[in-house]
Amino acid sequence: MSSSPESHLTAFAGFQRIASGPRAKVIAQVRKQCARTGQVEPFVFDDSTGERLDIDLREDAPAPATATATDGPSTRSVGRPKLGVVAREVTLLPRHWEWLARQPGGASVALRRLIDEARHVHADRDAQRAAREATYRFMTVMAGDLSGFEEAARALFAGDRARFDEHITTWPEDVQAHLHKLATAAWSAAA
Repeated sequence: MSSSPESHLTAFAGFQRIASGPRAKVIAQVRKQCARTGQVEPFVFDDSTGERLDIDLREDAPAPATATATDGPSTRSVGRPKLGVVAREVTLLPRHWEWLARQPGGASVALRRLIDEARHVHADRDAQRAAREATYRFMTVMAGDLSGFEEAARALFAGDRARFDEHITTWPEDVQAHLHKLATAAWSAAA
């Protein structure tokens, strides 16, 4: 999995945090650290997902791919403008298709409206779930072998912050601090 050039990353050498910040800044700091200490490549995590990233630390490594504008004037084709719409199959029961057919604008408009409403209504819950998943991904890599891991994971997904904090108190300080940072949104709706 890759991250965007604007991603906020955190790098660890063992259990010690060695860099945190925008992607370019973290990669530069990690390169310096590795050159200075001669240590093996550290673990680098995307803070938004908690996933461990494979980062090419060579000085001549190509920059991550970004979206680029087309190289010239675009030609307009006949038909509907391209708005990033992706056609995929949706399986619904006949009563759902009947309801969608009665909606103003048709099925696609109605489905987009329903999805946007659900995203708005459930934004806090979705952010809480994403924070728990990111915390768990990081925790699995960095603390999977530490005592209390299973209990801390159960407490995380149960939304029990006090019990979570209790189970990670013996873990390395930088790991604890990063877990607290990642889990911030995991507790907001549970509080």
